Amino acid sequence: MARPPSPRVVLHLDMDAFYAAVEVREDPSLAGRPVVIGHRGRRGVVSTCSYEARRFGVHSAMPSVIAERLCPGAIWLPGRMALYVEVSHAIRAILDRYSPLVEPLSIDEAFLDLTGTARDLADGRRIAAAIKQEIRDRERLTGSAGVAPNKFLAKVASDLEKPDGLVVFPLEEVPTRLWPLPVGRLWGVGPKTAERLNSQGLVTISDLVHAPEGRLARLLGEGSAEHLLALAHGHDERAVEPGRDAKSISEERTYGEDLTSPADIDKALLARADGVTRELRSQGLVARTVHIKVRTGDFETVTRAVTLSEPTDLAEVVLAAARELFRERVSLKGRGVRLLGLGVSGLEAPGAGQAALFVDERQEKLRKLAQTADGIREKFGKAALGRARLLPARKPAGEDDDEGEEGGGEASSLPSVD
Repeated sequence: MARPPSPRVVLHLDMDAFYAAVEVREDPSLAGRPVVIGHRGRRGVVSTCSYEARRFGVHSAMPSVIAERLCPGAIWLPGRMALYVEVSHAIRAILDRYSPLVEPLSIDEAFLDLTGTARDLADGRRIAAAIKQEIRDRERLTGSAGVAPNKFLAKVASDLEKPDGLVVFPLEEVPTRLWPLPVGRLWGVGPKTAERLNSQGLVTISDLVHAPEGRLARLLGEGSAEHLLALAHGHDERAVEPGRDAKSISEERTYGEDLTSPADIDKALLARADGVTRELRSQGLVARTVHIKVRTGDFETVTRAVTLSEPTDLAEVVLAAARELFRERVSLKGRGVRLLGLGVSGLEAPGAGQAALFVDERQEKLRKLAQTADGIREKFGKAALGRARLLPARKPAGEDDDEGEEGGGEASSLPSVD
């Protein structure tokens, strides 16, 4: 007689104030104090902050001038991405010991499929507690975990009792625990959609569930309405996908003074392309799509993207695409560039797609050169080798060096791996 299928058990782990927590671990004197990761000043942006800073109203992506006003006693740190990545890899190694099905969402959160490993949600809680304890013992950090029969409910659960929380969210508790939450907690409801729903009196998830039939479809379309109502009832059939180590890799910088010179803008694109493709190679990936983000001095933001004919991990190829996007599809209208970002998506392992019929000898030479440079940096440190064009300009004796690698006074931010 065939056994009944094991109940589905999904765990979501979200590290608590990850960058700030790592800094506190490295310097215990920071414990209990408001710590902000980011750069101060009128062009700075908060990357993340400790829970002590959050009590003052500080949060990620907040302009630094507002954060300084809300929490004048905060301790500001620029962030150390290499260290955070190293710690993230150590945590990933712990997760891999508990399940072969781990889907990282970013540097500090991941899904684990415990179906078959855990007998039920209660057993999933036991495993989650063991994972949290091992991370605490080995890395001296805390994370919040949610255990549920699907990804959506597990993600909601991990956020209910932060920091250091552990919440089990069975389907039967959806009416009492999910429905009172704001509509913005549903996947697919961004700020604009939430505002539109709120304007129609649909403020909580319960409001969506109990809205007259067809009303949501008239507002958002049948497909979106069906998707949101399924989530509102706690239904989510999406699988944990272990192959999706990253959806995209990007870097962006906000500048102390707007970039107005074409040469400075091009240099900034080169720096971002160099950093993003270096991260691609470190993860053993290539990318099919290049996208740029430009914010002007008057806060207009545009994003543009292009799909390459072949996936790549070369800065030269990514830079060429970014240059074309900027030249052909961005109009500054005489304004300067306040923020410039470059990213890649459509990530895959090299050779995963159809191979090119002819080998591009120039790209092969560039790839060998890049691999050699990567090896030198790995052995002697990141500062051991760099592009001459990205070196800071020499200044007359007695003058201070500019902040940042591009001479514009970088105010933020850390690269992100989503």
